[in-house]
Amino acid sequence: MALEACCQEFIRQHPDVIDIFYATTPPSVIVNATKRGSLQLGNLNLPARPDVFISPDNIMQGLQSESIINDFVPFAHSLGNVMLVNKSNPKNINHIKDLLRDDIRLFISNPVSEKASHDVYRDTILGVADEQGLDTTRYQSKIDSAVFGEQIHHRECPQAIFSNQADVAVVYYHLALRYCRIFPELFELIPFNGTANSPEFSQANETTTYYIGLVNDGGAWGEAFREFMLSDNASKVYQQHGLA
Repeated sequence: MALEACCQEFIRQHPDVIDIFYATTPPSVIVNATKRGSLQLGNLNLPARPDVFISPDNIMQGLQSESIINDFVPFAHSLGNVMLVNKSNPKNINHIKDLLRDDIRLFISNPVSEKASHDVYRDTILGVADEQGLDTTRYQSKIDSAVFGEQIHHRECPQAIFSNQADVAVVYYHLALRYCRIFPELFELIPFNGTANSPEFSQANETTTYYIGLVNDGGAWGEAFREFMLSDNASKVYQQHGLA
């Protein structure tokens, strides 16, 4: 959501661009397509390589080691994670202790296909529990028995809550904020600390830093787009969407 808004502002400032070709993870198939230099749709192979790549540092390091990108720099980071529930919070989930209730089904991203986000959510649950003097082994058991996403959790997370497959999801604050803004009649967020309108994020609440780098030389507009993403204008857009 923030990236889309930044792209539109960049195009407004540089109308000759017409469009921007960037890639970001997840899903990991984007990494393979970037390495291959093409997108495969069934038996149709389209030569294509993005000018800009955006991802956490472990992905960027892998691309750099294979000379897909030359260098990369941080430009944004998440603030932390919250709990997403149905509107009006019918199961009355207000505290991390409520996750251990027998009647509460937890949704979390897949530990294999989306390991990066899964680890962030798992470490947040365990970290906040430990911070509050709670038994982390019980929380690990809850995580192990959770409803897992299958492919792309940021789409499956709200669907699981809406369709009553789960009662609560632990998810990035900026994603939960987005769900609540576009579907205010369906969802609300519950922070681990603070209030929904003023969440607080302790050190135990894991964050993710996002990096940007040019693929090869970045083409005609890649370098200008990277500089824009490091500007105050882009920073303000990201803050509006619950990132820093």
